[in-house]
Amino acid sequence: MRRVLLAKFLLWTGFAASYAVETGESLDRRAVQDAHQTSAIPSHDGLRFVIDGHADYFAGSNSYWIPFLKSNSDVDLSGLKILRVWGFNDVNEIPTDGSVWFHHIQDGTSTTNEGADGLQRLDYVVKSAEAHDVKLIVNFVNNWGDYGGIAAYNAAFGGNATTWYTDEASQKSYRGYIKAVISRYKGSSAIFAWELANEPRCRGCDTSVIYNWAKSTSAFIKSLEPARMVCIGDEGMGLTTQSDGSYPFTYYEGVDFEKNLNIPTIDFGTLHLYPSQWSEQDPWGNLWIEAHGAACVKAGKPCLLEEYGSLAHASSEGPWQQTALKTKGIAADTFWQYGDNLSTGPSPDDGYTIYRGTANYTILVTDHVKDIKQANRH
Repeated sequence: MRRVLLAKFLLWTGFAASYAVETGESLDRRAVQDAHQTSAIPSHDGLRFVIDGHADYFAGSNSYWIPFLKSNSDVDLSGLKILRVWGFNDVNEIPTDGSVWFHHIQDGTSTTNEGADGLQRLDYVVKSAEAHDVKLIVNFVNNWGDYGGIAAYNAAFGGNATTWYTDEASQKSYRGYIKAVISRYKGSSAIFAWELANEPRCRGCDTSVIYNWAKSTSAFIKSLEPARMVCIGDEGMGLTTQSDGSYPFTYYEGVDFEKNLNIPTIDFGTLHLYPSQWSEQDPWGNLWIEAHGAACVKAGKPCLLEEYGSLAHASSEGPWQQTALKTKGIAADTFWQYGDNLSTGPSPDDGYTIYRGTANYTILVTDHVKDIKQANRH
């Protein structure tokens, strides 16, 4: 595959090798819109993703923290080329220390921050991606409490983690924010896909709750930008295909992967893989990958192994990469997560971070790219 070079790591949730942008100025909304490229919007053809006209297997990483950096030079020096980023940063109180925030939700009202400490940070990420032909997956809300998420909506509008999906006020605010973000970057060559949420769950709910929410929200997004791909951002829980009956295969968290994948306005499936967090052994991850590949083949849509991580790093993640690469239906993988040295020190390390320049990086990035290149030739 011509595009899989260490310096051109094309994968939506991912990263790439290093690049440097000389300018350090922040970008306003108009500058970002004026800079939109005319290259084809990423898409999918059957079970493959298509980027810049190439239907290949792609690889990358996650770097949620990039939009929250205060320094443009750190964005540039992070080395990210293709990334899955948080397009949200919800707060109930506006910070007074200069911290970045995107969406203020309080007392039943919501405000989008378009200032220098708000979406202008995301503007710069998108602008840099456009300039270097990289692709981004932008996520709109977190199921977890980090950077606000669903909990921030509940604090402002009432409700809880399960009622959020059907709460009128919360959904109105959520959709308003989605519209604000999409209107900024509509038509951008840098956006790979819009993502509904990070790991949505509704424990104890009928699977129809998340299904109906995903169906209506994805249709809303398609009404704003029909040509852009949309995904859910779920972990892939709830499927019967090749199920061994273990917790992740069940519907305990209110998710039905196979049913959700058949929503017409969902373009591809996502799956996450953290066996140790699910009381499974790392080799079990190969079954998880293969099962989702089979489900995606049935649906006729590609799947992205969107997050995967092990505290054992390359010794476990390397075999997962090989399984993903050879499994029909899996079209790309993006490990959690890429790390680098910034002006303030190392980027965040949650135990799963793979830092550039390490032995794990060589195995999971350099060697993996070589394998992908070879596979794409056949």
